[in-house]
Amino acid sequence: MANRFYILTFLGILGLAALVQAQTFTTLHSFCSEAGCADGSTPYAGLLQAADGSFFGTTYTGGSNDGGTVFRIDMKGRFKTVYSFCSQTGCADGSNPYARLLQAPSRNFYGTTESGGAAGAGSVFKLMPSGTLSVVHSFDGSDGFTPYAGLVRVPDGNFYGTTGGSGSGATISGTVFKVTPAGKLTTLHQFCSKTNCTDGANPWSVLVEAKDGNFYGTTAAGGTHVCKTRGQEKIGCGTVFSITPNGKLTTLYNFCSQGGNNCTDGVTPFAGLVEARDGSFYGTTSGGGANADGTVFRITAKGKLKTVHSFQGADGATPYSALLQASDGHFYGTTAFGGANDSGVIFKLATTGKLTTVYNFCSQTNCTDGSFPHATLAQAAGRFYGTTSAGGDAGSGTVFSLSVGLGTLVKTQPASKRMAAVPSPGK
Repeated sequence: MANRFYILTFLGILGLAALVQAQTFTTLHSFCSEAGCADGSTPYAGLLQAADGSFFGTTYTGGSNDGGTVFRIDMKGRFKTVYSFCSQTGCADGSNPYARLLQAPSRNFYGTTESGGAAGAGSVFKLMPSGTLSVVHSFDGSDGFTPYAGLVRVPDGNFYGTTGGSGSGATISGTVFKVTPAGKLTTLHQFCSKTNCTDGANPWSVLVEAKDGNFYGTTAAGGTHVCKTRGQEKIGCGTVFSITPNGKLTTLYNFCSQGGNNCTDGVTPFAGLVEARDGSFYGTTSGGGANADGTVFRITAKGKLKTVHSFQGADGATPYSALLQASDGHFYGTTAFGGANDSGVIFKLATTGKLTTVYNFCSQTNCTDGSFPHATLAQAAGRFYGTTSAGGDAGSGTVFSLSVGLGTLVKTQPASKRMAAVPSPGK
């Protein structure tokens, strides 16, 4: 009996040790750790695991010219700046990348910059792994400007994306576009094309190509319900939409449809959607919900929406990022604020709506672990990897990893034909 007691006790200690080891947070890199912030500063975008197993990401500012960077980092934290934007006169090569990269089968990377380019309205770029960058398309305002979101590549080799603003005499409303690898751009939809922008306005988020062949996304403003006014302008609460590859747009849902003091169904969805394994879509709103701190929602392709969770400060607030459905079937995400230190959290959400706070940022002295995460997480080798827009040793953001005891989601493979860059508010 005594032996059995000792065995059980030993096994219990092992189980406790495994539990403790299951959650391990590591700061892999603190930005602005090099002179003049040559390594970059303020990463709003999430990480992309490249074909070689390392991660590539962007910073919004910093670098040799303070126009932002593309960087490479491996799982051990070995870091290299691959490209510094604004290296060309007038920032013709683009500046201030806000969104996550994607990698094409050629192993070249593609992405967007919020500003810069030949006309200063933003760009689509191609970056070779060696660090050679070429501009695929420069926006000039009439075809859209400020592309906050990343790109989706479809099997025919073309890219689809959004801009946060648009021209042609329209208000700052945004577009959905298609662009070829050679740079030929086609505007598929210009938002605010209906009275009072009931078709939506300001898409900050990346599109998701669904199994039905259509694209799904969100707009941060517009729709049929007004959240605030700015002078004579009425600002809508945001929408969820679908759009065909040929540009036929359908508004699936208008936020604040459920009313209430806080718009219990949520308002202002900055982040994109994720198509879940059950065929529905999950997303977040940065505001609204039962406590006005944002929501997680589920929506079908026919537009039936259900609020899965309303944040309430202590468990997170203001989610700017899209969700990740991890290898355990649960959804994981970040909030930019809230949590134990009001500096953001990493959370786990079951499809039933049960939410668990996995990590509270700014848990270390001087927030050296990072704060205010805007980006979607990536899962690789059973760990989560991500960025924070602030905190770290220099207060300019971090790259981190977090182990919670999950199995590997997928093995590292060559770049597939379908890849999307996932935003933080539109990255």
